[in-house]
Amino acid sequence: MAQSIGTYDARLRVWRGDDDGGELHDYTVAVNDGEVVLDIIHRLQATQAPDLAVRWNCKAGKCGSCSAEINGMPKLLCMTRMSTFSPDETVTITPMRTFPIKRDLVTDVSFNYQKARQIPSFTPPPDLKPGEYRMQQEDVNRSQEFRKCIECFLCQDVCHVLRDHEDNKEAFAGPRFHIRIAELDMHPLDTVDRKKMAQDEFGLGYCNITKCCTEVCPEHIKITDNALIPMKERVVDRKYDPIVWLGNKLFRRG
Repeated sequence: MAQSIGTYDARLRVWRGDDDGGELHDYTVAVNDGEVVLDIIHRLQATQAPDLAVRWNCKAGKCGSCSAEINGMPKLLCMTRMSTFSPDETVTITPMRTFPIKRDLVTDVSFNYQKARQIPSFTPPPDLKPGEYRMQQEDVNRSQEFRKCIECFLCQDVCHVLRDHEDNKEAFAGPRFHIRIAELDMHPLDTVDRKKMAQDEFGLGYCNITKCCTEVCPEHIKITDNALIPMKERVVDRKYDPIVWLGNKLFRRG
């Protein structure tokens, strides 16, 4: 556990620039006990760099707005305490690398909203009226974890399929949207064939389950173990198991 270290001057290295290019700038900023990186960025704006662009909203780890990279690790600025760094350490703050730069620490995350719009919404049976939905508590619990997502897109940022291969973005939705697909596929009242969609339209096969997305999730969602791997298993069952295939044809949805 980090200990109280009082007030000191921290050395920051902050990326400044836009989509035409930029570079890291060095700053020295005062730090007080209990502060987070976003506090220091705000003090930097107030005292030395009023034109520094940073996106934030709630400062409580629930809006997902202040995503950036701190010493190369995707994190929320508002949930990263300065006490986790030693006073003589240089803290490097850069924008998310996977998305285009707008300015300074702000990136264009519109790719994620485009992918979100491509996923069909919850589709219950047409003869089932509102108020008639019935679910077992086990089914509720199973998908509730995925609904904790705050759409900070840190999992998208760290996913090497997107991060290292720009041309994959057309075919691969990324972990955030595969947990959305998994949530809907696990819903007992949803009638859309999400398994075929996950594989053919959103590129589930690109994922090689390195668990890097799970490691950076601020909501501690077990993205790989509870969403990606079960969806891969469902896709394999649907595509290759002849008994399951026949059962789906005769008795099940899709």
